[in-house]
This record gives sequence, C-alpha cells and structure tokens, in this order.
Amino acid sequence: MKAKIKFGVVPNLPPQLEGLRRLAYNVCFSWKSDIRDLFQRIDPGLWVKCRYNPVFMLGLVSQERLDGLSDDQGFLAQLERVNQDFERYLTQPRIRKTDYAPDFPLQVAYFSAEFGLTGCLPIYSGGLGILAGDHLKSASDLNFPLVGVGLLYQEGYFSQYLSSDGWQMETYPVNDFANMPVGLVRNKEGSPVHVSVDLKGEPVQILIWRVNVGRVPLYLLDTNLQANPPHLRGTTGQLYGGDREMRLKQEIVLGIGGVRALKALGLEPAVIHMNEGHSAFSALERIRILIKENGLSFDQAREVVLASTVFTTHTPVPAGNDMFDPGLLRAYFEEYAKDLGINFKVLLGYGRLEPRDEAEAFGMTTLALRLSAHTNGVSRLHGKVSRAMWQKVWRRHPVEDVPIDHITNGVHVPTWISEEMAALLDSYLGPDWSEDPDNERVWGQIKEIPATELWRAHERRREHLVSYTRRRLAEQLINRGASDADVSSAAEVLTPEALTIGFARRFATYKRGTLLFRDPDRLDRIINHPEHPVQIVIAGKAHPQDNEGKDYIKRIVHLTRQERFRRRIIFLEDYNIPVALRLVSGSDLWLNTPRRPLEACGTSGMKALANGSLNLSVLDGWWDEGYHRDFGWAIGHGEVYQDYEVQDNIESRDLYNCLEKEIVPLFYQRGQDDIPRGWVDKMRASLKNLVPVFNSHRMVQEYMNRFYLPCARRFNALCKDGFSGAKDLSTWRQKLMTSWHEVSVEEVVSEDRLDRAVGQEVKVLARVRLGPLAPEDVTVEAYYGGMDQNEDFVERETVPLRPVESNDGLHTFRGQIPCQKTGRFGYTVRIMPSQQRLENRFVMGLVTWA
Repeated sequence: MKAKIKFGVVPNLPPQLEGLRRLAYNVCFSWKSDIRDLFQRIDPGLWVKCRYNPVFMLGLVSQERLDGLSDDQGFLAQLERVNQDFERYLTQPRIRKTDYAPDFPLQVAYFSAEFGLTGCLPIYSGGLGILAGDHLKSASDLNFPLVGVGLLYQEGYFSQYLSSDGWQMETYPVNDFANMPVGLVRNKEGSPVHVSVDLKGEPVQILIWRVNVGRVPLYLLDTNLQANPPHLRGTTGQLYGGDREMRLKQEIVLGIGGVRALKALGLEPAVIHMNEGHSAFSALERIRILIKENGLSFDQAREVVLASTVFTTHTPVPAGNDMFDPGLLRAYFEEYAKDLGINFKVLLGYGRLEPRDEAEAFGMTTLALRLSAHTNGVSRLHGKVSRAMWQKVWRRHPVEDVPIDHITNGVHVPTWISEEMAALLDSYLGPDWSEDPDNERVWGQIKEIPATELWRAHERRREHLVSYTRRRLAEQLINRGASDADVSSAAEVLTPEALTIGFARRFATYKRGTLLFRDPDRLDRIINHPEHPVQIVIAGKAHPQDNEGKDYIKRIVHLTRQERFRRRIIFLEDYNIPVALRLVSGSDLWLNTPRRPLEACGTSGMKALANGSLNLSVLDGWWDEGYHRDFGWAIGHGEVYQDYEVQDNIESRDLYNCLEKEIVPLFYQRGQDDIPRGWVDKMRASLKNLVPVFNSHRMVQEYMNRFYLPCARRFNALCKDGFSGAKDLSTWRQKLMTSWHEVSVEEVVSEDRLDRAVGQEVKVLARVRLGPLAPEDVTVEAYYGGMDQNEDFVERETVPLRPVESNDGLHTFRGQIPCQKTGRFGYTVRIMPSQQRLENRFVMGLVTWA
C-alpha cells in the first residue's frame, strides 16, 4: 500500500534557534569548523550518528533538546557569533564581483557530472567530483560570479564493503533528499520549477534542486518524478551506472537540460565551463537557443558558443572518454539536428576525429574539443599527454602546437585541513588566511611557526587517525560477523608513535595499488623494524565492473591478515570524504604509485600536503612539477617503460630503498626534545612552497584570468548590436574556409650568413599568396627554435611578421627572430587565420607551412 498524499515534517525550531536552519542548508559547514562545532554541541552522539549531516540532525534532535537550547545563554551566544561570521562571509567579500569585469557582464556556469562537496551529499565518485566541489568552494571564497550545474542522483555512487574473502561488494543506499542540504527551486507561486528534454521522442520532466555552496549556487537536475514514464524516471538514478544508453541519457539531461534549467532560472552565462566531456551537449543546446530566439544561422550561433566555452579534460587514456555508437546517437539526435539546421551526418562529424568516417563512434571529448575556445589538461604533464592523444583533431599542426593548454588542479585547503593545523594557521597567518587570494605572501609566514608547535599538532592528528582506524576496523569486523576476539584485537592495531603511510585512491590498475606489496618479505623487514616501525593505512574502491581492480584489493586484504602484517597494515572500507579527511590529516607520508604518464593530476597528495604530510610519489601528474628533494621524495626519475613487469620490479625496489635509506631514518632522527628536525624542515618547506601553488584558489584565479575573462569579453563583443560581430565572424570564417586552398608561401628569403651572436637578430622575409584574402585576414609568423640532430624542433617560439608590400597578388612580410641563447637553431614560416579575430585561431584547423 502506498500513500496517496505525501507531506513532510520539519523541526519546530524556537525563534532563537532559527539561524540553525540557514547554517544547515549551506555546505559552508564542510569547511568552516565553527559551524560544525555548533552542531556538535547540540548533541555530540547524534552528530556522529547522523554522519555530520546538520539537516538530518535537525530532523532527529528532540523537541525537548531544542527547547532547552533556546534557554541556554552560552549556546545562544555561540550561535549569534557563528551567524554573524557567516553573514559577514556572505555579504562582505573582500572582492566584489564587478571587480573582475567592470566593463561587461560576467557570469560563468560550471558543468560537471559529479560534485564532491561533503560526505552527507554523496553524488561523487572520486577525484573529478572532489575537484569540482573544490572549484565551487574557491569560487565562493573569492566571490567569483559562478554557478554550478550537475545531476542529483537518487542512489549516487556505491558504498563498498568486503566479503569474508576480501572481495569488494557494492550497495547503493538511496539518497533521501529531504534529509540532505538541498532544496527544491520554486517559482514565485511556490511551485517547483521544471524543464524538459526529449529522449527518443519522449518528453522527460526535470526538477531543479539547489545546493548553497557559500556564496555560489549549485543547481542539480532530477528526473525521478511521477510524471515521467517509469523507464525514464531512473535516468538520474546512479552515478556512472547502467549501460551506454543510460550514460547518453544522463549526458543529455546534464548538457541540454542544464542549459534549459539556467534559462528557466533567468541565468544567461557568458561562459560555460565543461568539466570533462559529459556535458558537451550543452554547446549544442546553446547553439539551438541562439538559432531559435535570435534568428542566427548555425554557423553564426556556433561562433558565439565556440568563443565562450571552456573545456577541461581529465582522462589520459582514450578508453576513458565517452564514445557512442552512431546508430544510438541517431535515435536521440536525428530530430534535434533539424532544430540546429544541419544534417545529422554533420552533427556526427563534430564528434569524430575523422568527420567523414561513418564507422567511427561519436566522442564527447571530440565534440567538446571542436566547440571550445580553450581546452586544458589538469597538470603540465597531462597537457602534454592530451596534445598527443588528440592531435588528429588538428592534424595539420605538429603535436606541440595542438591547442590544449594546462591548468594544474588544486585543492580547497580550508576543506581538507585539520582543525589543529587550521588553528596554527589562524595564529600565525591571520584568521582570514583561507579567503586571501595572495597565497604566496600568506604562506610565506609558515616559517614563523615553531617546530615544536608544528610537530605536536601533527602528532595529535596521527593519534586521531590511529583511534579512528581502530574504531572503523572494529565496525568492519562486526559487520562481517567476526568473532569477539577478532573484534577486540582491532584495539591493538597501529601505534600512535610510528611512521604512518597513507595510501588511498581509486583501485584502477594503472594506479598500481599493489606496488608497495610486491616483495612482502622486504616490506616485513621495513614495517616491523624493532626500533623504527612503520604502519600503513589503505583505502579505495574499484569500479563495480573492474574485476582486476577488485582483485588488487583482495590481494592486499589477504596480506593484511598475515600475522606479521595484521597490526601494521589496515584496509579501511568505503573510501569517501570523511575517510579521506582522516587519512590526509593524520598520515606522515602520502604514497602514490601510478604508472607514468597515466595520472592526469592526482590531488590526494595535495590534501595531505596542506596538513604537513610529505609526499612519496612517481613523477606523474602534479608531483612531476611539484617535486623537489626539499619537499619530499620521488620514485624513479620520470622514466616511461614499455615492459610493465620490468618497470614494476625496478620501481618497487626504488620504493623500498627510499623508505629504508632515506624516509624512515629521517623520521626517527630525533633531538633531545624528540622532534625530528630534518623531517619538520621538509614539512615547513613543502607548506611554504607548494601549498600556495597547488590549491584551488590559485587554480580558479588562473581559469578566470586566462579563460573566463577573455571568453566573456569575446562573448559580449559578438552579441552586441544584434549579434553583428557573430554574423561578421561567421562570414569571415566561411571566406577563409573556401579560399584557404589558394594560400601559399612562395618564398622565404634568408640572409647569406645566418650565424649570430647572443643579443643579435635574424631577419626574416617571406613572400606569400593569399588569393582573395587580405593581409589582415591572416597571421604570418616565423616559427623558430632549437633543433636536435635530426633537425626537428625540440622547442619552438613564434614571432609575427608584418606586411610591408603587396604587388600583383604577392604579399611581402618581414620580421626579426631574437637570438637569446647559444645553440643550433632553425626557422620556418607559417600562415594561420588572424589571431586578432579569433579567441583561438587553432580551432579552424587551417595552416599553411613554407
């Protein structure tokens, strides 16, 4: 029997406590400890039982307790103080939104399939979602004009537990939105706001929910409405669940539904930022709206959208990018292509590396690349890997010129830092350090923290981690039906004084979760040293369909059950944000062992870094650019192997050697005050030099300055005067596309003697034919750099050549190449579309070389 009428019962908060409701419905509690402390004071046991979910807690706390708190002057004073600080945060930012773009309107919409904001909102799976959550939090701290768009999953990602044999099992707890920090978006009449999309001709209604992330709103889309057919209600059921068709439906809801949701809310962003290719259909929907509402052609609308779209790719292997069979795409997009005013085959071409290959699948990353002005990888090395992966999209350009840049990820330090470390920073960096955009100046004051205070704060976090691990292990054993003796033994694992290694990540095979355990006997000698013990806390999930990753977990769990390892190596089930917070704040050493260059960035080590932990990692992802011997340790020297077995043997030995000969001795090298001065020096150096760089404040500012502001400026220029800029640009682009075959470099004139001294210049003269094009339609430039023994460029720079003469269709361009260092150099000349007219002149794929 089902209820005919549904209603909710909310806590009857006394007027004096009404401020609790606003605090509960803003996930600022995930990074502001004073708000968490307030809720914990209400009922410490209930706070833990509710898994630190203030909304859920307010629904469970007794009315008697609430009434009692309304007369508790100490609690009311604390509530008033927290509310005042929260109000100041919301209404008195250090930076006004108009400071970013005083001359034109600026609004950025950030699309992502997952957002990791807090443990009580489980709509994330791993690094991609955590990065998206940190992006929004830093945008809030810096008061950026940004909104988020995602999906609200009924079941989210899976919860992990292990069978008695150590095999990963999955459960999918149902999310109860009524007890989460989300709220339905309603119109002026109080009715929920809906939008709809068509899925194979069937309309699907979408609800819009809102999460308050400090000053930033996050809008989440939900198809679980009774008005929808049963087979479509579950479209937003599970994160990364179902088959390829389900993934396609989710990405239609996210991309197309997301743009429609923004429009229904009265938001018209100047810039769309697509975090991974899941939301690439948003570009098509923006084109469709411009065509429908402003009478633009597809080409004209595309110019507006292309110039104002940013795309971040996260996946360093082709298999990790979503691809769809052309037949499946036809079922969902054949009619949609008609709304765009293009043939369906043309639409397919936007998602193919080879547009005319009818057998090629449709790729979301390819679609995003073709419709974005700016594309970036998430670390310097990942940018290089991505340029090689996607060169076919710009096949006329050498790989080093492929227009995929990089902005290295960062983490939202206030979220991931421990309360002990935060208190130290408040004392020595000032209470507003978390909102200060001048990171380098602020973190330079780390040197003022005495070694004793820094070390003691970290020791307390290690003690907390040991206590937490023992409790979690006991819970795991009870859930598995272990004996009382086994459960009691959980209290004996680990020791608060031992060097503690944290290792937690997704158990994909390329992350090599078993590298540390390759030689168990040698590991035994290291961790069970009678005077210098070492202990390891491990956590992580494998994808439900990744049996090889599950087998890695099983092998580790079996190892932990050996008597020699039982007290020293612990595997914690169900890795999530709360577990990660404990691990990154309590570990002395953070271990990362990916197979270079397959780690796009890897931000877990940054979270540990902010807590004073040191990193030991392969030179991959962010550590490739962050490593220095003063800050931590490297496994290997950045080699890339063809034989994986050889690689694993060499790098596991390197790992063991580093632990035995450098890391463990340094940790246990103590003075009379029992402080490892050498270790603390490394902690200070890494905090001072790395945290200002590898944090999301720097990351978001970089997106703003390099991508968002130029895109918004171009967007507003193309849209003004009835989209005259877009129309002119479309006409100009068509002229270039139809005339480029007549563009040629006829002659490059070199001087008789080209050897130069440092500080001199090489003069360059090029004569080119442009057909019907004018010199202002193109950029002619000298392309120069150092050469290897095969006369290939090992580095390259460009300098523009200026037009000096035109005669009978032959145009002469001149310029100079600066000679700034010694070596063997060369140059050539290329012609490209005018860099003055395009936000990204590479997107047209046009280039002519001498």
